[in-house]
Amino acid sequence: MPRRLVQLFAGLVLYGVSSSMLLLAGLGVDPWDVLHQGLARRTGVPIGTWAIIAGAVVLLLWIPLRQRPGLGTLCNVVLVGAVIDLVLAVVTPPRSLPVQAAVMVSGVVLNGVATGLYIGAGLGPGPRDGLMTGFAARGHSLRVVRTCIEATVLLAGWLLGGTVGIGTVVYAACIGPLAHVFVPLFSPSATAAWPRRRRPGCHPPACGPSSP
Repeated sequence: MPRRLVQLFAGLVLYGVSSSMLLLAGLGVDPWDVLHQGLARRTGVPIGTWAIIAGAVVLLLWIPLRQRPGLGTLCNVVLVGAVIDLVLAVVTPPRSLPVQAAVMVSGVVLNGVATGLYIGAGLGPGPRDGLMTGFAARGHSLRVVRTCIEATVLLAGWLLGGTVGIGTVVYAACIGPLAHVFVPLFSPSATAAWPRRRRPGCHPPACGPSSP
């Protein structure tokens, strides 16, 4: 358990740092952070704080779905957003395009590592991923559920002024394969079972357990 706790918190901190890197790069972020960023621009409330608020609201939606949060779920709600606000408060965004691109790519890769760490700890999925798997458990296609939810938050975030760009596309294309590598790496007992459990067309972290 001590090792799992260290792994969990390391993963959540790195997840917040990697999300901050994508935000700092300014080339587009993942769908949920597009929503958080749009809300932040409309209200003046920091992005990380919106991530915490959104996570808490999503967690309430677990109740009718009869999903049970774990320690990792509760820590995810608070810690990732707090790290995002801290990093954005102390780090200056890069100005040159090559540096922005490097920060973006590094952020996506680090996000994959972070996903592997906190999922591999086995202490509960992120609130957003639990929402997806909760709907899927009621007989809906996980791929369809994930697509609908992420498309909805992406559209809402874009309409609110969030940044959609090449970083959004790179994240969407790479996070599944990266998680598929790093989740088994940080969860040795799942190494053999993970590929067999994974549904066709379903990419972690949405397949669960899973995010940020």
